[in-house]
Amino acid sequence: KLCEGILNILEKDTKTSCQVACLEALRILSRDKKVLVPVTTKRNMQILMKLAKLDTEEDPLERVSEFPVIVEALKCLCNIIFNSSAAQKLSLELNLAAMLCNLLQKCKGRQLVDDIKCFDLRLLFLLSLLHTDIRSQLRQELQGVQVLTQALESSLSVRWTEEYKAAEDRDRAPLSLQETDCAIEALKALFNVTLDSWNVHSENESHQFRYMAAILRHCLLTTGPTEEKTEELH
Repeated sequence: KLCEGILNILEKDTKTSCQVACLEALRILSRDKKVLVPVTTKRNMQILMKLAKLDTEEDPLERVSEFPVIVEALKCLCNIIFNSSAAQKLSLELNLAAMLCNLLQKCKGRQLVDDIKCFDLRLLFLLSLLHTDIRSQLRQELQGVQVLTQALESSLSVRWTEEYKAAEDRDRAPLSLQETDCAIEALKALFNVTLDSWNVHSENESHQFRYMAAILRHCLLTTGPTEEKTEELH
């Protein structure tokens, strides 16, 4: 009942601070699988997707003031999808992976979007881990390898000297914590999406995997903000 009450408030046009507080409460509650059973419905998923700006044709990143709401809504969706098989099935029906790829591409070249990008990637990782049909959809329909590789390239700030050769800068500063976390989430999602890709059929796929291999090599030469984060990245 508490979750339902929170979602009823979120469905209304309330203040940003109220939305964030409600989403933070829902995120904590959504760690309990028993609590999720009655609230994992198509309507409730759509409420959260709307707050995460996943269902809009307008620029979802137009208002910086709404970024905390987007981040909290994505965090809630991560918990719900991880803990609920019903939510995993609804994700396919609601075309969630396509919307996440779209939002991720909108993040390119934007400021202050690292948290949005990180939880978008985490959600793509969870979907590709928990639902084989979504993993196939990402690979075949949504150009998931390309989208995720570009997100990894952006997080690592790769500079190119040749088509498949990244610039090596021994004096480069370590990645920030946010950049490292984004890169780690992109790597995890890429692993899932390319899991069954041992047989490359087309010239485009060959290009994508050579491009990804060059970025992965660059990744191994990159350091994070701490030894632990560098180890996790590698």
